[in-house]
Amino acid sequence: MAIEIKVPTLGESVTSATVGKWLRQPGDAVAADDPIVELETDKVSVEVPAPAAGVLESHVVKEGDEVEVGAVLAMLDAGAKGGRTASKPAPAAEKKAAPVPAAAPAAAARPVPVASEPPPAETDYDIVVIGAGPGGYICAIRAAQLGFKVACVEKRATLGGTCLNVGCIPSKALLHSSENFHAAGHEFAVHGVDIASVKLNLAQMQKRKAGIVEANVKGVEYLFKKNGITWLKGEGKVQGTGRLTVAGKPVTAKHIVIASGSDSAALKGVDVDEKVIVTSTGALELSAVPKRLVVIGGGVIGLELGSVWHRLGSEVTVVEFLDRLVPGTDNEVEAAFRKILVKQGLQLKLGHKVTKAEKTGTGVVLTVEPSKGGTPETIEADVVLLAIGRTAASEGLGLDAAGIALDNRGRIEVDEHYATSVPGIYAIGDVIKGPMLAHKAEEEGVAVAELLAGQAGHVNYDAIPGVVYTWPELATVGFTEEQLKEKGVAYKVGKFPFMANGRARALGMTDGFVKVIADATTDRVLGVHILGPAAGELIAECTMAIEFGASSEDIGRVCHAHPTLSEAVKEAALGVNGMSLNI
Repeated sequence: MAIEIKVPTLGESVTSATVGKWLRQPGDAVAADDPIVELETDKVSVEVPAPAAGVLESHVVKEGDEVEVGAVLAMLDAGAKGGRTASKPAPAAEKKAAPVPAAAPAAAARPVPVASEPPPAETDYDIVVIGAGPGGYICAIRAAQLGFKVACVEKRATLGGTCLNVGCIPSKALLHSSENFHAAGHEFAVHGVDIASVKLNLAQMQKRKAGIVEANVKGVEYLFKKNGITWLKGEGKVQGTGRLTVAGKPVTAKHIVIASGSDSAALKGVDVDEKVIVTSTGALELSAVPKRLVVIGGGVIGLELGSVWHRLGSEVTVVEFLDRLVPGTDNEVEAAFRKILVKQGLQLKLGHKVTKAEKTGTGVVLTVEPSKGGTPETIEADVVLLAIGRTAASEGLGLDAAGIALDNRGRIEVDEHYATSVPGIYAIGDVIKGPMLAHKAEEEGVAVAELLAGQAGHVNYDAIPGVVYTWPELATVGFTEEQLKEKGVAYKVGKFPFMANGRARALGMTDGFVKVIADATTDRVLGVHILGPAAGELIAECTMAIEFGASSEDIGRVCHAHPTLSEAVKEAALGVNGMSLNI
């Protein structure tokens, strides 16, 4: 029986991928779950498995092709016997019922570096880190703690990278301020707090945000001084093993770690000016509330910033290529999340793409059409936020001249120890494969510093939480139901609504639920998904459970303080085995 092997759901705001490498050829005999092809995106690299045993009939696409989620990759003759036996690498461990934790980024091919000067016999520093974002500055601090002489290169006027300056921190400041503004106008009365009128002081809100950013970046500068780390100001360029320049001046080091981060992804036909067509950077600096805001992209950044300006008074429309929000999130959780956002007043135009943005004297006119083709239409906006993802910031670093291998998406290729194709040069964070998350970069920064010190640095990529800081928040860690079905893993689910949680009722924040997924045989926790108040805080307990291989019963039998929101996690864990107490 012929079976189509398709592009699976790939992750946050990921609508397409590049066919990296075929791991099985037509005529090869394959077993169920054997990897067939490697797909690469800006955020993740995945191996697509065979859905059943059989013989691979044909490749529908070739290496290097761009393919959309749901597209057919290959045809499999399920149940067929015979065929060639494909050579496989020896498995790392015997296959178990629960999925094996994800490996570190895939090992890179080792091209011969461009001929250059030999490594310096003596160096200025033991380690130089290029980039002072969360991955870079944390790597520098950990390396200094381990006794290395460390310098960190940063071309911005302040430390902290995108996250602290124009990303995570300022956006969370505006999210909290906008939530307070909305609560004062719509929620305080039920608490007996009557306010005659609520007036927005956007200038003060922006001033508060700027103060928070300044405190954080100065905090990193203090940590550099405390740990004896030298800040090399200027643009860094790699010259080869042990050699680089900073602002044109030569610097030497025994080890170089590239942590250059990422940039906002561009979209053909949409020209950013950071005034009326903005990225997240411009959206954080608007001096007035736009009457009509259109967000291109239904992922984390677009929904967070769209929520900010919606609460402050904007009519917000989100245009998303897929027929859902936050791709990669558990389907049941996404559906509930979407209903809440619609109830709040966000307008969602799913399954559509923007093909053109024309600036007018009063704003922008967008041309939008169905993703699968159809009649185009126009949408008028005062401001357009382009938030379709991010791309690795690998240009301008001298990587090609130094012989450092990049993949076809401009990401630096590394092995399991974060080593690049050039000896003595390493890379971490958004500039390599994997989810573009500050905390993932931080973990990699610690890992590479410890590896360079001869320790056992390691990152468990199955225990990296993700959070959408809307209200309610959405937090997730581990596998979704859809991913486990694709892997053929038997599982059980426990759920508990915040409506049945005493603290949530007291707070008046009862939207959402906790969902715990555990292995049907071993009860090991495989994934947790939370939609509700403080989900980003509650997910930490669940991440630790996955990291330590805990069972759902382990979580359920831990005493949780009462009344707390965390009791919803306990109850959902108990629910896996039908033991929930308060529902």
